[in-house]
Amino acid sequence: MSKLNIVLLEPEIPSNTGNIGRTCVATGTRLHLIEPLGFRLNEKAIQRAGMDYWKDLDVTTYLNYEDFLAKNPGAKIYMATTKARKLYTEAQYEEDCFIMFGKESAGIPEEILVKHPDTAIRIPMNEDIRSLNLANSVAIVLYEALRQQGFANMQREGQLRKFTW
Repeated sequence: MSKLNIVLLEPEIPSNTGNIGRTCVATGTRLHLIEPLGFRLNEKAIQRAGMDYWKDLDVTTYLNYEDFLAKNPGAKIYMATTKARKLYTEAQYEEDCFIMFGKESAGIPEEILVKHPDTAIRIPMNEDIRSLNLANSVAIVLYEALRQQGFANMQREGQLRKFTW
């Protein structure tokens, strides 16, 4: 079964990564973490943000960006950045594609971005704002990719519980 992939390049804040992990579990998405990390994976903050879902997360860690590329040859990688010209809604997300986000303080390094101008994507926002929260950015782009794929294998309808008063 194909899955989307979220990639965090050198994430720094454990609660963001925990929240992203929870979103990945909820959507059946793989999470890829590229070191160095700004925290340890067993920190309470990451566990708290991920709640009790962290144990169900499909997560892979890599020593560095080169290790990630070597272990995922030919991967189609969309790179979320404030420096992109194309909006995230203009990309056509393929099954098994990777959506990469950079660290909270600096984003994806420009030396990586210049090699991938056609797959760099951005979330529109007011020009006075430097960036959005990482966990929110992941959710925005991931759900667009899932929408394009028809929310395959996801529960699409809710149901009210019947209460007796």
